[in-house]
This record gives sequence, structure tokens and C-alpha cells, in this order.
Amino acid sequence: MPLNVVLLNPEIPWNTGNIGRTCVAVGATLHLVGKLGFRIESKEIRRAGLDYWPNLRWQHHKDFDAFLRALPTDASLLFFSAKAKPLFWNAPYERDSFLIFGSESKGLPSALHRQFRNRFYRIPIRPSARSLNLSTAAGIVLYEAMRSGVMPAVLATISAGRKPAIPRRVRHTTR
Repeated sequence: MPLNVVLLNPEIPWNTGNIGRTCVAVGATLHLVGKLGFRIESKEIRRAGLDYWPNLRWQHHKDFDAFLRALPTDASLLFFSAKAKPLFWNAPYERDSFLIFGSESKGLPSALHRQFRNRFYRIPIRPSARSLNLSTAAGIVLYEAMRSGVMPAVLATISAGRKPAIPRRVRHTTR
């Protein structure tokens, strides 16, 4: 199973489109959880994802509980928040980790911070910056997971200058 990016209640179509494009580039699956601030068929999503969107493996889950029910019991859940203390470089990335990000305006709910407090990580930024753009943060974390060695085949392919294998058809499910 590949790495997974999870967006909880994403609000901005351009961010989701950019993250989807990055997921295609590295072979990750995108999970959209909860209420979306846009229609998935919107032109903004297609523009941001360019011609990559039809190749994206993605799933939409009604809410976070439905998302959790769809996972194996031993799933590697890693949450990323500007409020966390441990740094993302120290996250225990696995080949099939679920990299979870909150919405652009609200981040991750405090209930998740309490429930999964030992699984939260942050990207360091200067104190004068409130946060990073969601698509930037997701890209940073995805490539750190790859760099840490959980995706050596993808890294070898990219390093050799070959295009990684991209699925030729849409793989989408709604749960």
C-alpha cells in the first residue's frame, strides 16, 4: 500500500488540486474527509491538478469516524499541525502511513489533538509566521517520508530520471 495524504474538511480547491497533483507524482493516495469547501468537479480543482487529476487515486470519506473505520486496525496515523511540539523529521514514517492535515482555516480539531496527542508533528517555521500553506506543508511532509526511506523504489526511479509509474485510470471510491 502506498503513502496516503488525508485532508480533513479541505476548503480551498487550489490546495486540494495541488496536493492531488503531488500525490500522483509520488504514487500516494489522497483521502478527502468530511465536508469539502468546493465541488470535486469544479474547474478550480482541475486547473490546479492540471492533467494529473484523472490519474489520482482518491477516496472521499463522510467524516473522520468513517475514515477510521475504513482503515486497518494497525494503520500508521501521523498528524501535522502548527500546534504540535515534535518535529516532522522525527515522525515514524512507514510505507503506508496516513499523513493527516486539517483544514486551511481551522487546522485539526482539538478532540483529535487530545485523542492522538503522541502522533502529532510540526514543520518548523519562524515565530512571525502563523502557518504554511496546506499544499506546501503536504508536499514537504510527503517528500520527507520518501527521503526517510519508506519509498526507495519511487526515489530510485525519480533519481534515475525516469517517470514513476502512474495509474492510467481513475481509482476513486466514496465511503
